[in-house]
Amino acid sequence: MATMSDWGLDPKIAFLNHGSFGASPVKVLAEQRRLRDRMEANPVQFFAFEVTELLSDARLRAADFVGTAPNGFAFLANATAGVNTLLRSVPLEAGDEILMTDHGYEACNLAAEHIAARRGASVRFARLPVPATDTQELRTSVLDAVTAKTRIAVVDHITSPTSLVLPVEEIVSDLAALDVGTIVDGAHAPGQLALEIDAIGALGYAANWHKWVCAPKGAGFLSASREWRQYGSPLVISHGAGYGGTGDVRFRDMFDWTGTADPTPFLSVPTAIEVVGGMLDGGWPAIRDRNHDVALHMRDRLVEEFGLTPTGSPDLTGSMVSFVLPARWRGSSEPRQAAGEFQRRLNDEFGVVVAAATRRHSDDVFLRVSAHLHTGEDTVERLVSALHSF
Repeated sequence: MATMSDWGLDPKIAFLNHGSFGASPVKVLAEQRRLRDRMEANPVQFFAFEVTELLSDARLRAADFVGTAPNGFAFLANATAGVNTLLRSVPLEAGDEILMTDHGYEACNLAAEHIAARRGASVRFARLPVPATDTQELRTSVLDAVTAKTRIAVVDHITSPTSLVLPVEEIVSDLAALDVGTIVDGAHAPGQLALEIDAIGALGYAANWHKWVCAPKGAGFLSASREWRQYGSPLVISHGAGYGGTGDVRFRDMFDWTGTADPTPFLSVPTAIEVVGGMLDGGWPAIRDRNHDVALHMRDRLVEEFGLTPTGSPDLTGSMVSFVLPARWRGSSEPRQAAGEFQRRLNDEFGVVVAAATRRHSDDVFLRVSAHLHTGEDTVERLVSALHSF
């Protein structure tokens, strides 16, 4: 079994927050250092003659892992950059609506509002239930929010504050029947769920490698449908746009070169897939099952010990689980401040690293805990012990 030392994590902490920034194994960081040393040994040779082939190889291996065609796959710094990229190229007109959910990641909510304001469009929020008990009520909540003005929807595969695994394939299909395209924010999905992105049928899918796949920070991606690739472009237009290619060649040229940047997080993704996948007999399927079981154990343990309210049923849970923070633990501060104070106290006083978050149109604060291969019974009990001090 993997241990904390495989990641280089501080042994004095209980790390239960892969859902925010992840943690990279020592072997993955060693590969990134090797690539950086190669880059710095002759930067001109690296960028002018080597990086294109290196990116091509990494793209093939990464795209295969998440079940998408490499022709529409592009490395980006993170999922938020992917959602921004996909949204900015969607043709919106004055009066159109972007549909979000009130469980969505706040950075993407703000991006949608920014883009809508510049186009004379607006943002509408579907209200999802807490706690959520089945997929049908989630589908219905999204569909009930669609209006005649809705042109595009952004739906999380796994919601950030509330840890709900949404039925995105069904939601995408439901919305397509109403002539609404869907962008899926899959920030938390790679490594946590078995992915076949192309089968989802979304207009575009954006995600991260630095969470459960444990790649270096600054490694995300988007997978763009053929429809989006007809009009879409990266946020930064650089030399790649002038290489003369057409179709999918132009798409790859534009996204592979948007200016000088360190590509080693992208190039390290195949190593992260291999290294983490080799930490448990049975590879990634066994890892996903094991982490799911640990997440459910944490769910049961905190419900039993403190009577907490989980945000969703077990079948809507992946490798992380969220709870509504009870009033006795949050004090009188407004929600965002209360979340920050709660998370900071656990970190500073007890060395327990969790996430605490809020969501749109709600005064709730959520405690979110994540499971990975280094999460053992001792880690869970450190959390329980710390919470008894609140």
